[in-house]
Amino acid sequence: MSGGAVSGGAVSLVVTLPTVADTRAFGRRLAGVLRAGDLLLLSGPLGAGKTALTQGLGAGLAVLGDITSPTFVIARVHRPDPARGGRVALVHADAYRLGDAADPRAEIDDLDLDASVDEAVTVVEWGEGMVEQLVDAHLRVRIDRRDDDTRVVALEPVGGDWAERISALD
Repeated sequence: MSGGAVSGGAVSLVVTLPTVADTRAFGRRLAGVLRAGDLLLLSGPLGAGKTALTQGLGAGLAVLGDITSPTFVIARVHRPDPARGGRVALVHADAYRLGDAADPRAEIDDLDLDASVDEAVTVVEWGEGMVEQLVDAHLRVRIDRRDDDTRVVALEPVGGDWAERISALD
């Protein structure tokens, strides 16, 4: 795993993850700094590992149900599992198919993500330019997959105390 860097005044963390299992494990670690009201915007090409990272987040947050790609249902809500220590829900949305909509922001509004954003961790794949207005601060997560299947994950804090929180992961 590689370390953090300063970019444009904001601390960002870049990690190299050799396997899908490592991507899930990093998601579990990242879940440790998350709390209700957090918004994460995941980007990267198809197959980069966005859903694998979210599976790790779900495991770390101890939510109910299998985390699968929400591409065809657009959004899934995973309730916390109190028996495993879960305290906060995970909302997992995928805006990929909304990119072709005449007004993708209206489509996002129809999902009512703003209704749950304060009491859940909200993860939106392909959501850049569509959901940032839901909260004052968010975390951008860029995942790239190299030819050898290694994932490179870059965390970019946008406002709030994100820089401080992700520095704890380094």
